[in-house]
Amino acid sequence: MSAGGGRGDTGEIPGLDPGSTLTGVSTEITAERLLSAADGADPERAARLAFRAFVALSRTADSHQMLPFLARARKAHGAIRSPRTELIYCTLAGTAATRAGLPDGPEHLDSALRIFDQNAFGDDPVLVECALTAALTLMRPHEARRFAPLVDALDLTPVDRARLLAMIGAGDAWAGHLVRGQAELREAVRLAALCDSLDVQAEATSWLAKCDALRGDLDEAADHLDQARGLAARVGSAWVARHLPECTVALAFARGDHDAWVGLLELVVATDAGVTAGLQHEYRWELATHHALAGRPGLAATLLADVADPPASWPGGPVLPAWRAWLLDPDSPATAAALTAALGKLTRPIEQLLAARVAWLLGAHHGRSGRRGEAARLLEQASAGYARAGAAGMLALVLKDLRLLGGQPPAGTQGAGPVGVDPSAAAAFPGAAGRPALTDAEARVAAAIADGLSNREAAQRLFVSVKTIEFHLGNIFRKLGVRNRTELAARRARTG
Repeated sequence: MSAGGGRGDTGEIPGLDPGSTLTGVSTEITAERLLSAADGADPERAARLAFRAFVALSRTADSHQMLPFLARARKAHGAIRSPRTELIYCTLAGTAATRAGLPDGPEHLDSALRIFDQNAFGDDPVLVECALTAALTLMRPHEARRFAPLVDALDLTPVDRARLLAMIGAGDAWAGHLVRGQAELREAVRLAALCDSLDVQAEATSWLAKCDALRGDLDEAADHLDQARGLAARVGSAWVARHLPECTVALAFARGDHDAWVGLLELVVATDAGVTAGLQHEYRWELATHHALAGRPGLAATLLADVADPPASWPGGPVLPAWRAWLLDPDSPATAAALTAALGKLTRPIEQLLAARVAWLLGAHHGRSGRRGEAARLLEQASAGYARAGAAGMLALVLKDLRLLGGQPPAGTQGAGPVGVDPSAAAAFPGAAGRPALTDAEARVAAAIADGLSNREAAQRLFVSVKTIEFHLGNIFRKLGVRNRTELAARRARTG
């Protein structure tokens, strides 16, 4: 137990258990009561209560609502100037500045981590949370792992443990340790549900949904995504609502739902989603890739115009300029070679998944263009990257492109879907006169069913749910004007 105020510094506030927020009461009311208690407290306790107020509101508030906590911490630090109050002030100042897009955020956050390390504050739960918050806000998710032993050793309330475990789990998953991150996020969700901490449960569940999708647990991802939406609505969480579309993008991609994936990418790019995780450039480049490889270079160029490359220190920064050049001329051997070379610069943990994705894009494009040797090398590189990260769902999709290399892929065929799809799949099922053509997702389902697979077997092959297969089959039968599986198989046989 630390000398700085115990487990949570809230035990003297009516209606609050130590270290917790008010069960069943809005986070705004919790934050207001904590700030009110800070008014009559000594400076160090006031700083700690200001941070607790920030924690209470951080999962539901926008950046401008952080300013009262910052002002209270600044006042407390000015009155006493101790390492503890400075750590709290630097954390709040850096987090508020970063969320508001101000340039001085990293300097404050670096100071917070330095103070934490210099003073060995690992036995103080409030200061451990400050340092963990600073590391994640700095987009250094791999550093979250060093706080796990400290959290394990602390005497914490269930809600505090749930919150800190959610942060560590998110950091692990973000840094490419998906197996560990998924397990930690599941435990955080369980603990948050037990103590009715809906805001923490909403945040952890949303992160878990994205992790599930990357891991290939698609039904669980869909369930967790629905739960996160409902929980966010119950607490009015602007923070969780802001990044829910990112989770939906991951699920649509993992399912191979090309149409939904593109539409959701357009949404996240238009709303500048991904800023807090450093992914906004990656989403924009992905959407530009889709258009470039689908033969729409003008749309790709428009998406990238007037958007500056981030510094090399940014997640993915070393590869983005070469990726941009490749998108503007994807059939040039020089731009492809430059992008391949740039892959070697993605060495940080936070860049593991991006490195695998870019290798996959390049490998699939080489394969469609008939350059099978280079395609095999890059696709194997992508496979190894996803295997290291535990991204079993992504690995399964890359393996489809590897399997296509064993056949006769048509040279020069362009494609831009989120998974490896035989370009001839849709052509095998031309629509009936006056009816719309099959989507990529529907063509994949049609091919699986025409191969004689049951709905469950098709779901397993395509890594989707049985309900998704049933939904697509209804559309397939209607568009093709067939009544059953036998007629569907006959349609493909006649076309072939």
